[in-house]
Amino acid sequence: MGRAAAIAFAREGADVAIAYLPAEEPDAREVVALIRQAGRKAAAIPGDLRDRAYCARLVDTAVKQLGGLDILVNNASRQQQRQSLLELTDEDFDATMKTNLYGMFYVTKAALPHLKPGSAIIQTTSEQAYDPSENLVDYAMTKAAMMNFTKSLAKQLGAKGIRVNGVAPGPIWTPLQVSGGATMEKLEQFGASTPLGRPGQPAELGSIYVQLAASDASYANGQVYGAAGGSGQP
Repeated sequence: MGRAAAIAFAREGADVAIAYLPAEEPDAREVVALIRQAGRKAAAIPGDLRDRAYCARLVDTAVKQLGGLDILVNNASRQQQRQSLLELTDEDFDATMKTNLYGMFYVTKAALPHLKPGSAIIQTTSEQAYDPSENLVDYAMTKAAMMNFTKSLAKQLGAKGIRVNGVAPGPIWTPLQVSGGATMEKLEQFGASTPLGRPGQPAELGSIYVQLAASDASYANGQVYGAAGGSGQP
């Protein structure tokens, strides 16, 4: 979803900086190439969002390479299914919290001094915030927290002209599912229970991120936009 959003923003005229794990270098190069094909600047900044120092460096590097910062998209998340709470180790829980919440907090806090009136922050939460699955306890907790962070920060920053909104995807095909985020049984039926009868593709969310950042969405603040094929909330 981050890849789709980055490409969509570039094609709408934005210069884009992307954060990614060093192991994802080949994928990052593909995204950078697509951003540049759209005629925009691309900054690729590898690191681990669980590291506060990296998050500060990420924002500082993006500002220097792009000449400023107008839009922040918090998208990176960790999802590993566990059938029982007894199987959820302290290490699992800690890694999910630090990736999904600490990283979001660190990056947003580092970005705030650079954001001016008219800027936008967009969170990637999930239908899991409203309708959590039984085997995604820690992940669903973080998505609910992201939703509340979105609404709280929107109230705090609205008077400064900075809007904060979120996107709550339903079943979307991403690397999260096939890298331990879902059981094989659920993968085989993934998205089948939605009214559209299929999972969504990341590209189907790109326009939502762009719209939430656009100036003509100037009255959207503290909102969470669903994209779940007709099911779920909001």
